[in-house]
Amino acid sequence: MEIRQKIKAYLLRLLTNKKNILFDVKKSKSVLILKYDRIGDMILSTPIFRELKTAYPDISISVLASKENRDVIKNNPYIDKIYTNYKNNIFYDLPTLLRLRQKKFDVCIELEHSVIPHAIFRLKIINPKKIISIHKEGRYGVRGSELKLYDYFTKKDKKSHFSKIWLDTLIFFGINTRVNKYDFFISDSERDRAVNFTQSMTKAIKIGINLEGSFKEKRIQKKQLEQICIGLYRNNNNIKIIILSRPEKALIINKIISELQLDFVISSYKTNTINDAAALVEQLDLIITPDTSIVHIAGSFDKPVISIHEKNPDSFRLWSPISSLSRTVFSPREKGIIGFDVSKVIKFSNDLIKEIS
Repeated sequence: MEIRQKIKAYLLRLLTNKKNILFDVKKSKSVLILKYDRIGDMILSTPIFRELKTAYPDISISVLASKENRDVIKNNPYIDKIYTNYKNNIFYDLPTLLRLRQKKFDVCIELEHSVIPHAIFRLKIINPKKIISIHKEGRYGVRGSELKLYDYFTKKDKKSHFSKIWLDTLIFFGINTRVNKYDFFISDSERDRAVNFTQSMTKAIKIGINLEGSFKEKRIQKKQLEQICIGLYRNNNNIKIIILSRPEKALIINKIISELQLDFVISSYKTNTINDAAALVEQLDLIITPDTSIVHIAGSFDKPVISIHEKNPDSFRLWSPISSLSRTVFSPREKGIIGFDVSKVIKFSNDLIKEIS
């Protein structure tokens, strides 16, 4: 095992070795940011695009996104070009990576916390002049500082939110800001559809409830949904509850709503993309959701939000809501939200309804 570890360490050092190029990143004309993972991660990354473009208006910003999260930034005015990456198949990505290599980027910003082989392979192919990354602990006994592929690392940060940790990559451009407001730009057609859906509810308090989390233990169950809806209605009958759902869940959601037999609870229109969902969230007054991308979409529009989070202080620190009005209900479990206190969701929701009424 020790020999195998040493071989892996040797190969890692070899793979991440490169010649140093003298170049001042503050003179960069082109930057590529790698963020090809989940929707929520992309939302938390958006302050980077805005703050970099604001400080350097003439810089060209490209993003290597995933098929899942690229819609988050498709209308973002701070981004000049979006490329799609499929991180589980580097050979499928090879034509795109070779095109990126031809662009001869001045700087790549990589936001992985760990030493990720597929990210290293991609950076080696793209071959920018300089690479900036957040702090890495290292791997196979190799310290992050020994990875010569990376020219700059941010300082280790165990106290901040992910949005702040990622934003710190701009320090090397001379940008030191704590403005971590998210950006989510939606089109006129996406907004018009949401407005048309909600315009008949103008006098009601519009509450969006998202049932889905990133895995099944993070779901709000039917019985819990029923308790939340009835509890909210008892306190204020001037409400309309809209159940948010992905298209593939529409039949299940409609069945649940039908079985609830509550005329103040309806399903959202078919939100085919995350932008459709964001446009609807923008029109609502309060959001109730497990810890997932909907929390961060709500933060983009500063919508009051009740989040339901697993009992994990570090996870909450990194992913906590940034809406100016927010409350969080913690489950008794370290993984998932099974057993969360429904009465707290109702109480916190009623408290926020009073503040916005």
